[in-house]
Amino acid sequence: MTDYYDYLFKVVLVGDPGVGKSNLLSRLTRNEFNLESKSTIGVEFATRSITVDGKTVKAQIWDTAGQVRYRAIASAYYRGAVGALLVYDISKHATYVNVMRWLKELRDHADSNIVMMLVGNKSDLEHLRAVPTEEAKSFAAENELLFIETSALDASNVESAFQTTLSDIYRIVSSKLPEQSADYIKGPTSDAPHTKRICQIIKGLTSDAPHTKRICQIIKLKPECVDEYKEVHSNVWPGVLNALRRHHIVDYSINHYPQLNLLIANFKYTGSDFENDMKAIGDDEETQRWWKLTDSMQESFNDGASGSGKEIPWWTDVEEVFRFEGGPSA
Repeated sequence: MTDYYDYLFKVVLVGDPGVGKSNLLSRLTRNEFNLESKSTIGVEFATRSITVDGKTVKAQIWDTAGQVRYRAIASAYYRGAVGALLVYDISKHATYVNVMRWLKELRDHADSNIVMMLVGNKSDLEHLRAVPTEEAKSFAAENELLFIETSALDASNVESAFQTTLSDIYRIVSSKLPEQSADYIKGPTSDAPHTKRICQIIKGLTSDAPHTKRICQIIKLKPECVDEYKEVHSNVWPGVLNALRRHHIVDYSINHYPQLNLLIANFKYTGSDFENDMKAIGDDEETQRWWKLTDSMQESFNDGASGSGKEIPWWTDVEEVFRFEGGPSA
């Protein structure tokens, strides 16, 4: 079944460790709560779709680590986010005080039009309340934030928090976007509206001018991971893209051929030392982190392969058999 949606929005959860971000996410997306929930390492995400004004709005919700040692990493994930939930624990005043720090971080890294909601979680701990509702409500109003109190434990207002945030995002985006260009945000990736990128399965690949190197690689994608893989790649980490740029990789794309569960990666290399640049990309910390996330979704044609970046990698290079250097007709 095709996972159809009209709009795809990236939303981030931010706040101190232990305020319940991961349980808010699991309550919303799986209706689960885990008393033994451990601190998130790096970033995790899940998806949830709602209907607004007859349109299917799909949210890709990222649960960012609250620990200080991960915040430099997590800041990269704010880019591209159109919504954020700033979460504090109503029974721990320090987590509420730190909201200002998280708010500054969002404003430093996220889009200036991002929709933000202040969320006082663990409302089930009313007997331990350390943050008065009216105080938090006033803070939210002063900083132009939406406000709600929730309990991931008993599910109170969890649905409402996300529904309200996504509805606000939808109304802002839909009011600014002409109907005819809505496809620009409907899929996981897109070029400028006046261009169209085509991928066709034939053996080989066209190339560019002689001073560049065009690479085509294929890999197997596990059938059960198709949706997750596409969602992850709709928000490729800026750190990974920067690693590619630093080492002369441009015009990178990944396509999926479902009949054979093939992933087809096409990219252009413009440097002069391909082997060393590929090694440098593989050694990059952001690339290693990315591979750790996506390797479990992939398989390989190569005997003895054990993962991306290993001595025998997942991918297989496809030989170029034809080149056409196109241009305007005479």
